Amino acid sequence: MGSSAEFFQHLMNGMTLGGIYALIALGYTMVYGILKFINFAHGDILMVGSYIGLFTFDAIRGQTLGPWTIVAFFIAMLAGMLFSAGLGMAIERIAYKPLRKATRLAPLLSAIGVSFILSNMAAWMWGTKSRKLEYPFDNTPLHIGGVSITPHQILILIVVIIMMVSLKLFVDKSRIGKAMRATSLDQDTAKLMGIKADRIIAITFAIGSALAATAGFLIALEIKVYPSMGTMTGLKAFVAAVVGGIGNISGAMLGGILLGLLETFGVALLGIPYGLRDTIAFVALIIILLVKPEGLLGKVEKEKV
Repeated sequence: MGSSAEFFQHLMNGMTLGGIYALIALGYTMVYGILKFINFAHGDILMVGSYIGLFTFDAIRGQTLGPWTIVAFFIAMLAGMLFSAGLGMAIERIAYKPLRKATRLAPLLSAIGVSFILSNMAAWMWGTKSRKLEYPFDNTPLHIGGVSITPHQILILIVVIIMMVSLKLFVDKSRIGKAMRATSLDQDTAKLMGIKADRIIAITFAIGSALAATAGFLIALEIKVYPSMGTMTGLKAFVAAVVGGIGNISGAMLGGILLGLLETFGVALLGIPYGLRDTIAFVALIIILLVKPEGLLGKVEKEKV
């Protein structure tokens, strides 16, 4: 394999990994944009959505690969998204909404508590053994100019692009999206303008949770489903959101892609041991915080006293 083919191989791998991080990072950045709060239970919502998708897919997919298994896969993905959206809204209503007037530490601690509750309940209900999500198609790699591309990678890229473009259009063009941006800028003023802030916040949690479930279901084809699957993935997606500029949707997308590329090229070209791959994200976080604390696309905010 030539050097150019190697480069494009790593680029493909990094883009698919980064797309997953970007989908999850969007949930962090949307919630922070409105509430200035980090939902550290986000990765566990991803995990629950993956389990729901897995159970749905196993129940309806049939025994042989074919058009129906692909349809069943997307039905299962939708089921995981809807369940996670409802779960995200319920968590916001029960664990976060009563703490909006409290100090910033209170909802953060509540989010950590919700994270432990979800992961431990999943282990109690479904066991700690990882479960395999079967491919709905033949995943034999395609070889194009020396670059190996799997149908799974193509699926990830297609779904990620559709989700990102749809979210960007929704936030920029729809009435709810404009209400989200208004609530993010000034919640009190938005209320005076007739915007139902509580409803907008609930919708934000629903969308972010659904995107996380989508990402979890896509990566479950490769890493399996288990109660702690969202912990490290969620943390690295949070890093991606910070790198891009927490609270900025385009920044979350950029941060996710960059982090995926950094991890892939860091292992392949810099000789970083695969077992230390996770440290790349946190080194990148420290560098960004030291050099540009607001992130690549973030804006410096003055703290009101």
